[in-house]
Amino acid sequence: MTPAPDPRLAAARPLWQGRSLAVIGIILFAFSLRSAVASLSPLIDHITEDFAMPPAIIGLIGTAPPVCYAVFGILTPIFERRLGLERLTVISIAVVTVGMVLRGFATDSVALLLGTSLIFAAVGVGNILLPPLVRKYFPDRIGLMTTIYTTTMAVASFLPPLVAVPVADASSWRFSLGLWAVFAGIALIPWIGMLVRERARTADEEIEPPNPQVFGRMWRIPLAWALAVGFLAAGTIAYTSFAWLPQLLVDTAGVTPAAAGALLSLFAAMGLPVSLVVPLLVTRYHATRVLFGVAVTCGLTGFAGLLFAPQAAPWLWVALIGLEPLLFPLTLVLLGLRTRTHEGSVALSGFVQSIGYGIVALFPVGIGLLHAATGSWTGPILVLAAVVASAIPAGVAVARRVTIEDEWERRHGAW
Repeated sequence: MTPAPDPRLAAARPLWQGRSLAVIGIILFAFSLRSAVASLSPLIDHITEDFAMPPAIIGLIGTAPPVCYAVFGILTPIFERRLGLERLTVISIAVVTVGMVLRGFATDSVALLLGTSLIFAAVGVGNILLPPLVRKYFPDRIGLMTTIYTTTMAVASFLPPLVAVPVADASSWRFSLGLWAVFAGIALIPWIGMLVRERARTADEEIEPPNPQVFGRMWRIPLAWALAVGFLAAGTIAYTSFAWLPQLLVDTAGVTPAAAGALLSLFAAMGLPVSLVVPLLVTRYHATRVLFGVAVTCGLTGFAGLLFAPQAAPWLWVALIGLEPLLFPLTLVLLGLRTRTHEGSVALSGFVQSIGYGIVALFPVGIGLLHAATGSWTGPILVLAAVVASAIPAGVAVARRVTIEDEWERRHGAW
Protein backbone atom coordinates (compact mmCIF):
# COMPACT_ATOMS: atom_id res chain seq x y z
CA MET A 1 0.00 0.00 0.00
CA THR A 2 1.35 3.42 -0.97
CA PRO A 3 1.27 5.85 1.95
CA ALA A 4 -1.05 8.81 1.56
CA PRO A 5 0.52 12.19 0.86
CA ASP A 6 1.37 13.99 4.06
CA PRO A 7 -0.39 17.38 4.22
CA ARG A 8 2.75 18.84 5.75
CA LEU A 9 4.49 18.21 2.44
CA ALA A 10 2.03 20.35 0.49
CA ALA A 11 3.67 23.26 -1.30
CA ALA A 12 3.78 26.03 1.28
CA ARG A 13 2.56 29.48 0.32
CA PRO A 14 2.29 32.73 2.27
CA LEU A 15 -0.23 32.46 5.06
CA TRP A 16 -2.40 35.32 3.83
CA GLN A 17 -2.23 34.53 0.11
CA GLY A 18 -5.78 33.94 -1.11
CA ARG A 19 -7.05 33.05 2.38
CA SER A 20 -7.09 36.23 4.42
CA LEU A 21 -10.72 35.71 5.38
CA ALA A 22 -9.91 32.22 6.63
CA VAL A 23 -7.05 33.51 8.84
CA ILE A 24 -9.20 36.27 10.35
CA GLY A 25 -12.21 33.98 10.65
CA ILE A 26 -10.36 31.23 12.51
CA ILE A 27 -8.77 33.71 14.94
CA LEU A 28 -12.09 35.41 15.72
CA PHE A 29 -13.87 32.06 15.93
CA ALA A 30 -11.35 30.72 18.46
CA PHE A 31 -11.51 33.93 20.52
CA SER A 32 -15.31 33.87 20.62
CA LEU A 33 -15.44 30.23 21.74
CA ARG A 34 -13.23 30.77 24.77
CA SER A 35 -14.36 34.26 25.80
CA ALA A 36 -17.94 32.95 25.91
CA VAL A 37 -16.90 30.35 28.47
CA ALA A 38 -14.49 32.41 30.59
CA SER A 39 -16.57 35.56 31.09
CA LEU A 40 -19.22 34.23 33.51
CA SER A 41 -17.64 32.78 36.66
CA PRO A 42 -15.93 36.02 37.87
CA LEU A 43 -19.35 37.73 37.95
CA ILE A 44 -21.28 35.26 40.12
CA ASP A 45 -21.03 37.56 43.16
CA HIS A 46 -22.40 40.47 41.15
CA ILE A 47 -25.23 38.36 39.72
CA THR A 48 -26.32 37.15 43.17
CA GLU A 49 -26.99 40.76 44.13
CA ASP A 50 -29.87 40.73 41.59
CA PHE A 51 -31.20 37.19 42.05
CA ALA A 52 -30.37 34.02 43.95
CA MET A 53 -27.88 31.55 42.51
CA PRO A 54 -28.46 28.20 44.25
CA PRO A 55 -25.35 26.03 44.64
CA ALA A 56 -26.98 23.39 42.43
CA ILE A 57 -27.25 25.88 39.55
CA ILE A 58 -23.64 26.99 40.01
CA GLY A 59 -22.58 23.34 40.02
CA LEU A 60 -24.52 22.65 36.84
CA ILE A 61 -22.92 25.65 35.13
CA GLY A 62 -19.52 24.28 36.11
CA THR A 63 -20.35 20.79 34.85
CA ALA A 64 -22.07 21.91 31.65
CA PRO A 65 -18.98 22.60 29.48
CA PRO A 66 -17.48 19.09 29.26
CA VAL A 67 -20.95 17.49 29.08
CA CYS A 68 -22.04 19.75 26.20
CA TYR A 69 -18.70 19.27 24.48
CA ALA A 70 -19.05 15.48 24.70
CA VAL A 71 -22.65 15.40 23.41
CA PHE A 72 -22.03 17.78 20.55
CA GLY A 73 -18.77 16.08 19.70
CA ILE A 74 -20.93 13.14 18.65
CA LEU A 75 -23.58 15.25 16.92
CA THR A 76 -21.30 17.67 15.03
CA PRO A 77 -20.20 15.20 12.30
CA ILE A 78 -23.89 14.54 11.61
CA PHE A 79 -24.64 18.27 11.39
CA GLU A 80 -21.58 18.84 9.19
CA ARG A 81 -22.67 16.19 6.68
CA ARG A 82 -26.03 17.91 6.29
CA LEU A 83 -24.94 21.54 6.40
CA GLY A 84 -21.31 21.70 5.31
CA LEU A 85 -18.31 23.05 7.19
CA GLU A 86 -18.75 26.77 6.53
CA ARG A 87 -22.51 26.87 7.07
CA LEU A 88 -22.23 25.01 10.37
CA THR A 89 -19.48 27.40 11.46
CA VAL A 90 -21.74 30.39 10.78
CA ILE A 91 -24.59 28.75 12.71
CA SER A 92 -22.29 27.95 15.63
CA ILE A 93 -21.03 31.53 15.91
CA ALA A 94 -24.56 32.91 15.54
CA VAL A 95 -25.84 30.70 18.38
CA VAL A 96 -22.92 31.76 20.61
CA THR A 97 -23.77 35.40 19.89
CA VAL A 98 -27.46 34.96 20.63
CA GLY A 99 -26.69 32.95 23.77
CA MET A 100 -24.40 35.65 25.15
CA VAL A 101 -27.03 38.32 24.54
CA LEU A 102 -29.75 36.22 26.19
CA ARG A 103 -27.48 35.47 29.14
CA GLY A 104 -26.98 39.20 29.67
CA PHE A 105 -30.77 39.65 29.90
CA ALA A 106 -31.35 36.72 32.29
CA THR A 107 -33.80 37.50 35.06
CA ASP A 108 -33.25 34.40 37.21
CA SER A 109 -30.78 31.57 37.69
CA VAL A 110 -32.69 29.14 35.44
CA ALA A 111 -32.63 31.59 32.53
CA LEU A 112 -28.91 32.14 33.12
CA LEU A 113 -28.32 28.38 33.09
CA LEU A 114 -30.33 27.93 29.89
CA GLY A 115 -28.49 30.74 28.12
CA THR A 116 -25.15 29.39 29.27
CA SER A 117 -26.05 25.85 28.14
CA LEU A 118 -26.98 27.21 24.70
CA ILE A 119 -23.57 28.86 24.49
CA PHE A 120 -21.76 25.70 25.59
CA ALA A 121 -23.64 23.63 23.00
CA ALA A 122 -22.49 25.96 20.22
CA VAL A 123 -18.96 26.04 21.64
CA GLY A 124 -18.98 22.23 21.62
CA VAL A 125 -19.73 22.34 17.88
CA GLY A 126 -17.04 24.97 17.32
CA ASN A 127 -14.40 22.93 19.15
CA ILE A 128 -14.93 20.10 16.67
CA LEU A 129 -14.89 22.36 13.61
CA LEU A 130 -11.62 24.21 14.22
CA PRO A 131 -9.17 21.37 13.37
CA PRO A 132 -11.00 20.46 10.10
CA LEU A 133 -11.16 24.15 9.13
CA VAL A 134 -7.39 24.45 9.61
CA ARG A 135 -6.81 21.28 7.63
CA LYS A 136 -9.08 22.42 4.78
CA TYR A 137 -7.73 25.95 4.33
CA PHE A 138 -4.16 25.53 5.56
CA PRO A 139 -2.91 22.02 4.66
CA ASP A 140 0.56 23.50 4.23
CA ARG A 141 0.43 25.49 7.50
CA ILE A 142 -1.29 23.18 9.97
CA GLY A 143 1.28 23.74 12.71
CA LEU A 144 1.35 27.52 12.37
CA MET A 145 -2.43 27.92 12.25
CA THR A 146 -2.92 25.53 15.17
CA THR A 147 -0.41 27.62 17.12
CA ILE A 148 -2.31 30.78 16.23
CA TYR A 149 -5.73 29.55 17.25
CA THR A 150 -4.67 27.68 20.41
CA THR A 151 -2.76 30.78 21.54
CA THR A 152 -5.84 32.86 20.79
CA MET A 153 -7.85 30.45 22.96
CA ALA A 154 -5.32 30.82 25.77
CA VAL A 155 -5.55 34.62 25.61
CA ALA A 156 -9.35 34.47 25.46
CA SER A 157 -9.35 32.24 28.56
CA PHE A 158 -7.52 34.66 30.86
CA LEU A 159 -8.53 38.06 29.37
CA PRO A 160 -12.27 38.03 30.28
CA PRO A 161 -11.65 37.22 33.97
CA LEU A 162 -9.24 40.16 34.15
CA VAL A 163 -11.72 42.73 32.84
CA ALA A 164 -15.10 41.22 33.80
CA VAL A 165 -15.30 42.64 37.32
CA PRO A 166 -13.91 46.14 36.52
CA VAL A 167 -16.37 46.46 33.62
CA ALA A 168 -19.23 45.23 35.82
CA ASP A 169 -18.26 47.71 38.56
CA ALA A 170 -18.19 50.55 36.04
CA SER A 171 -21.50 49.59 34.40
CA SER A 172 -23.32 46.35 35.27
CA TRP A 173 -22.79 42.61 35.19
CA ARG A 174 -25.25 42.41 32.28
CA PHE A 175 -23.13 44.73 30.17
CA SER A 176 -19.96 42.88 31.21
CA LEU A 177 -21.46 39.56 30.07
CA GLY A 178 -23.04 40.88 26.90
CA LEU A 179 -19.90 42.75 25.85
CA TRP A 180 -18.34 39.58 24.45
CA ALA A 181 -21.26 39.09 22.08
CA VAL A 182 -19.81 41.98 20.05
CA PHE A 183 -16.69 39.96 19.27
CA ALA A 184 -18.76 36.92 18.34
CA GLY A 185 -20.89 39.07 16.07
CA ILE A 186 -17.78 40.41 14.35
CA ALA A 187 -16.58 36.82 13.89
CA LEU A 188 -19.66 36.17 11.76
CA ILE A 189 -18.52 38.60 9.06
CA PRO A 190 -15.56 36.68 7.58
CA TRP A 191 -17.40 33.35 7.81
CA ILE A 192 -20.42 34.65 5.97
CA GLY A 193 -17.98 35.77 3.28
CA MET A 194 -16.35 32.33 3.30
CA LEU A 195 -19.75 30.66 3.03
CA VAL A 196 -20.74 32.78 0.03
CA ARG A 197 -17.41 32.07 -1.65
CA GLU A 198 -17.68 28.32 -0.97
CA ARG A 199 -21.23 28.12 -2.34
CA ALA A 200 -20.19 29.99 -5.48
CA ARG A 201 -17.21 27.68 -5.96
CA THR A 202 -19.25 24.50 -5.65
CA ALA A 203 -22.43 25.66 -7.38
CA ASP A 204 -21.55 23.99 -10.66
CA GLU A 205 -19.61 21.05 -9.21
CA GLU A 206 -20.96 17.62 -8.51
CA ILE A 207 -19.99 16.94 -4.92
CA GLU A 208 -19.75 13.39 -3.69
CA PRO A 209 -21.88 13.07 -0.54
CA PRO A 210 -19.95 12.39 2.68
CA ASN A 211 -19.91 8.82 3.94
CA PRO A 212 -22.12 8.66 7.07
CA GLN A 213 -20.26 5.57 8.28
CA VAL A 214 -16.96 7.39 8.81
CA PHE A 215 -17.66 8.42 12.41
CA GLY A 216 -18.59 4.84 13.28
CA ARG A 217 -15.24 3.65 11.95
CA MET A 218 -13.41 5.68 14.60
CA TRP A 219 -14.47 3.16 17.27
CA ARG A 220 -12.46 0.47 15.47
CA ILE A 221 -9.26 2.45 14.88
CA PRO A 222 -6.63 2.23 17.66
CA LEU A 223 -5.05 5.52 16.55
CA ALA A 224 -8.32 7.35 17.19
CA TRP A 225 -8.51 5.85 20.69
CA ALA A 226 -4.88 6.82 21.39
CA LEU A 227 -5.61 10.43 20.46
CA ALA A 228 -8.71 10.36 22.66
CA VAL A 229 -6.63 9.14 25.63
CA GLY A 230 -4.11 11.95 25.13
CA PHE A 231 -6.92 14.48 24.95
CA LEU A 232 -8.70 13.23 28.07
CA ALA A 233 -5.42 13.09 30.01
CA ALA A 234 -4.93 16.81 29.34
CA GLY A 235 -8.57 17.71 29.99
CA THR A 236 -8.80 15.71 33.22
CA ILE A 237 -5.80 17.44 34.78
CA ALA A 238 -6.99 20.87 33.63
CA TYR A 239 -10.62 20.65 34.76
CA THR A 240 -9.81 18.86 38.02
CA SER A 241 -7.09 21.37 38.86
CA PHE A 242 -9.39 24.33 38.31
CA ALA A 243 -11.95 22.66 40.59
CA TRP A 244 -9.77 21.33 43.42
CA LEU A 245 -6.13 22.48 43.23
CA PRO A 246 -6.54 25.53 45.51
CA GLN A 247 -8.17 23.46 48.28
CA LEU A 248 -5.60 20.68 47.83
CA LEU A 249 -2.76 23.19 48.23
CA VAL A 250 -4.31 24.79 51.31
CA ASP A 251 -4.79 21.38 52.94
CA THR A 252 -1.46 19.75 52.01
CA ALA A 253 1.05 22.55 51.39
CA GLY A 254 -0.22 24.86 54.11
CA VAL A 255 -0.49 27.89 51.81
CA THR A 256 -3.03 30.65 52.33
CA PRO A 257 -6.16 30.80 50.14
CA ALA A 258 -4.73 33.88 48.40
CA ALA A 259 -1.49 32.06 47.65
CA ALA A 260 -3.45 29.04 46.43
CA GLY A 261 -5.31 31.31 44.00
CA ALA A 262 -2.02 32.70 42.74
CA LEU A 263 -0.69 29.16 42.27
CA LEU A 264 -3.80 28.27 40.27
CA SER A 265 -3.04 31.26 38.05
CA LEU A 266 0.48 29.88 37.62
CA PHE A 267 -1.01 26.55 36.57
CA ALA A 268 -3.18 28.30 33.96
CA ALA A 269 -0.34 30.52 32.74
CA MET A 270 1.80 27.49 31.86
CA GLY A 271 -0.61 26.83 28.98
CA LEU A 272 0.27 29.98 27.05
CA PRO A 273 3.91 29.27 26.17
CA VAL A 274 3.22 25.62 25.33
CA SER A 275 0.38 26.62 22.99
CA LEU A 276 2.93 28.74 21.12
CA VAL A 277 5.60 26.11 20.62
CA VAL A 278 3.98 22.66 20.68
CA PRO A 279 2.25 22.69 17.25
CA LEU A 280 5.40 23.96 15.53
CA LEU A 281 7.58 21.38 17.27
CA VAL A 282 5.26 18.65 16.01
CA THR A 283 5.00 19.81 12.41
CA ARG A 284 8.61 20.88 11.90
CA TYR A 285 10.56 18.46 14.08
CA HIS A 286 8.16 15.50 14.49
CA ALA A 287 8.55 15.84 18.25
CA THR A 288 5.34 14.01 19.18
CA ARG A 289 7.01 11.24 21.19
CA VAL A 290 9.30 13.69 23.00
CA LEU A 291 6.42 16.01 23.90
CA PHE A 292 4.35 13.13 25.27
CA GLY A 293 7.39 12.18 27.35
CA VAL A 294 7.79 15.73 28.67
CA ALA A 295 4.08 15.97 29.55
CA VAL A 296 4.02 12.64 31.39
CA THR A 297 7.32 13.21 33.20
CA CYS A 298 6.33 16.69 34.36
CA GLY A 299 2.87 15.57 35.44
CA LEU A 300 4.10 12.56 37.41
CA THR A 301 6.92 14.57 39.02
CA GLY A 302 4.51 17.32 40.05
CA PHE A 303 2.03 14.90 41.60
CA ALA A 304 4.86 13.03 43.34
CA GLY A 305 5.97 16.35 44.82
CA LEU A 306 2.46 17.09 46.09
CA LEU A 307 2.23 13.59 47.55
CA PHE A 308 5.61 13.29 49.28
CA ALA A 309 6.86 16.86 49.84
CA PRO A 310 3.98 19.29 49.25
CA GLN A 311 5.45 22.08 51.39
CA ALA A 312 8.95 21.90 49.91
CA ALA A 313 8.24 23.72 46.64
CA PRO A 314 4.51 24.01 45.87
CA TRP A 315 5.14 26.52 43.09
CA LEU A 316 7.43 24.01 41.35
CA TRP A 317 4.95 21.13 41.67
CA VAL A 318 2.15 23.33 40.29
CA ALA A 319 4.28 24.55 37.39
CA LEU A 320 5.22 20.98 36.47
CA ILE A 321 1.60 19.83 36.61
CA GLY A 322 0.71 22.86 34.49
CA LEU A 323 2.92 21.52 31.72
CA GLU A 324 1.00 18.22 31.47
CA PRO A 325 -1.91 19.83 29.56
CA LEU A 326 0.49 20.53 26.67
CA LEU A 327 -1.19 17.34 25.44
CA PHE A 328 -4.18 19.55 24.53
CA PRO A 329 -2.55 21.61 21.73
CA LEU A 330 -0.53 18.53 20.80
CA THR A 331 -3.69 16.50 20.23
CA LEU A 332 -5.37 19.33 18.33
CA VAL A 333 -2.56 19.60 15.80
CA LEU A 334 -2.48 15.81 15.40
CA LEU A 335 -6.19 15.84 14.51
CA GLY A 336 -5.13 17.52 11.28
CA LEU A 337 -1.91 15.60 10.72
CA ARG A 338 -3.32 12.12 11.34
CA THR A 339 -6.02 12.37 8.65
CA ARG A 340 -5.86 12.72 4.90
CA THR A 341 -9.53 13.37 4.04
CA HIS A 342 -11.96 16.11 5.05
CA GLU A 343 -14.61 13.71 6.33
CA GLY A 344 -11.95 11.81 8.28
CA SER A 345 -10.80 15.04 9.93
CA VAL A 346 -14.34 15.98 11.04
CA ALA A 347 -15.08 12.46 12.29
CA LEU A 348 -11.77 12.14 14.16
CA SER A 349 -12.18 15.56 15.79
CA GLY A 350 -15.72 14.69 16.88
CA PHE A 351 -14.73 11.26 18.18
CA VAL A 352 -11.67 12.39 20.14
CA GLN A 353 -13.36 15.39 21.74
CA SER A 354 -16.65 13.62 22.54
CA ILE A 355 -14.89 10.66 24.17
CA GLY A 356 -12.39 12.95 25.89
CA TYR A 357 -14.85 15.45 27.31
CA GLY A 358 -17.34 12.73 28.20
CA ILE A 359 -14.82 11.09 30.50
CA VAL A 360 -13.31 14.38 31.69
CA ALA A 361 -16.74 15.47 32.98
CA LEU A 362 -16.68 12.64 35.54
CA PHE A 363 -13.40 13.53 37.21
CA PRO A 364 -14.02 16.84 39.06
CA VAL A 365 -17.06 15.27 40.75
CA GLY A 366 -15.34 11.92 41.26
CA ILE A 367 -12.24 13.46 42.80
CA GLY A 368 -14.40 15.48 45.18
CA LEU A 369 -16.33 12.38 46.24
CA LEU A 370 -13.12 10.39 46.74
CA HIS A 371 -11.64 13.15 48.89
CA ALA A 372 -14.82 13.38 50.95
CA ALA A 373 -14.96 9.60 51.43
CA THR A 374 -11.32 9.20 52.46
CA GLY A 375 -10.69 12.52 54.19
CA SER A 376 -7.34 12.63 52.42
CA TRP A 377 -5.81 13.87 49.17
CA THR A 378 -3.62 10.79 48.73
CA GLY A 379 -6.22 8.81 46.79
CA PRO A 380 -7.14 11.70 44.45
CA ILE A 381 -3.47 12.43 43.73
CA LEU A 382 -2.81 8.75 42.91
CA VAL A 383 -5.85 8.66 40.59
CA LEU A 384 -4.67 11.77 38.74
CA ALA A 385 -1.17 10.33 38.47
CA ALA A 386 -2.66 7.20 36.91
CA VAL A 387 -4.48 9.36 34.37
CA VAL A 388 -1.19 11.01 33.45
CA ALA A 389 0.49 7.61 33.12
CA SER A 390 -2.26 6.45 30.72
CA ALA A 391 -0.80 8.84 28.15
CA ILE A 392 2.39 6.75 27.87
CA PRO A 393 1.01 4.03 25.53
CA ALA A 394 -1.09 6.67 23.76
CA GLY A 395 2.04 8.64 22.97
CA VAL A 396 3.74 5.58 21.51
CA ALA A 397 0.74 4.98 19.22
CA VAL A 398 0.21 8.53 17.95
CA ALA A 399 3.93 9.14 17.35
CA ARG A 400 3.76 6.83 14.30
CA ARG A 401 3.29 9.04 11.26
CA VAL A 402 0.26 7.28 9.78
CA THR A 403 -3.29 8.48 9.23
CA ILE A 404 -6.55 6.98 10.42
CA GLU A 405 -7.35 6.22 6.77
CA ASP A 406 -4.06 4.28 6.47
CA GLU A 407 -4.82 2.33 9.63
CA TRP A 408 -8.36 1.50 8.51
CA GLU A 409 -7.18 0.31 5.08
CA ARG A 410 -4.47 -1.84 6.65
CA ARG A 411 -6.97 -3.52 8.97
CA HIS A 412 -10.27 -3.49 7.05
CA GLY A 413 -9.67 -2.71 3.38
CA ALA A 414 -10.65 0.29 1.25
CA TRP A 415 -11.54 3.51 3.05
